[in-house]
Amino acid sequence: MTWMTHSPACFALLGYGRFGTAFARMLLHAGYRVHVWDPNVPVPAALAVASMRDAVDAASWIVLAMPVPHMRETLLALRPLLHAGQVVFDVGSVKMHPCAAMDELLADAIPHAGTHPLFGPLSLARCERPRRTVICASARHPRAAERIRALFVELGCEVIDQDAETHDRAMARTHVLAFFIAKGLIDIGVDDGMPMAPPSFQGMKHMLAAVRGDAGHLFGAIQRENPFAAETRAELLAELHRVHRQLLAEMDDDSLAIPAPDAPAA
Repeated sequence: MTWMTHSPACFALLGYGRFGTAFARMLLHAGYRVHVWDPNVPVPAALAVASMRDAVDAASWIVLAMPVPHMRETLLALRPLLHAGQVVFDVGSVKMHPCAAMDELLADAIPHAGTHPLFGPLSLARCERPRRTVICASARHPRAAERIRALFVELGCEVIDQDAETHDRAMARTHVLAFFIAKGLIDIGVDDGMPMAPPSFQGMKHMLAAVRGDAGHLFGAIQRENPFAAETRAELLAELHRVHRQLLAEMDDDSLAIPAPDAPAA
C-alpha cells in the first residue's frame, strides 16, 4: 500500500484545456478529489472553484496544466498561496523553462518537479499502452520526485527519469519534428483521411490524427518553447534540401536508397 492510499488526496488542477480535462478524468477515476481553476474555459460545476486560492487551499497536489508560455506568470501568482506541505508539478511538453521557473520561484520552500506525460486525450481514448511519463526531478526536492513517481505509477504509467535538458533534446527530435512535419503536410493539403493512401502512409496518417487530436493548437508553443527546436528543424530542412538536390541531379538509386534498420545483435 502506498502513502497516498490512506485517504483521497485533493488536487488543484490549474488549467482545463484538452490535457487538463483528460488528466482530471484520470484523477477522478483513480478516486482522487479534483478542484479546477481556469478562468479562460468553462469548467464543470462539480469541479470548478471560484479562484486560484480556493483551488489550492485544500489541495495536497498542485498541477500546472496551463500552456507553457503562461507558466511563469501563474507561478508568480501562485507562490503566496502555497505551503511546504504541498507538491507542485507541471505537465508541459517542454521542461527546461518550467523547471527553471519552479526552481527559481518555489526554490527550497515548496516541493516541486517537472513532468511530461507522454500521452494525450486521443491516446487515452484509445487505451494505448504503454502509457509513459517523464519526471525531471529538482535537485532541491528529490523526495517530491519520488512522490510524483508513485502517483503516476498509481495512474498506470511507466516512469522515465530524465534531466530537463536531456528531455528537451529528445523531444526536439521527436515531438517537435512530428508536429513540424504534420503542419507542413496539412498545410499543403495532405490529409489523414485520404482514400488512396498506400500502406506506407499509415504511420503518417496516425501521426496526423494524433497531432490534430491531442495538441494541434499548441503547435507554436511546442516549437518556440523548446530551446533545441529551431536547430533541429534546420537540420531536417537542410537534409531534405540535400535529398531534393540529389533527386534533381538524377543521382543513381543506390545513393538515394533508404537504409534498412540495423540487424539485431546475435
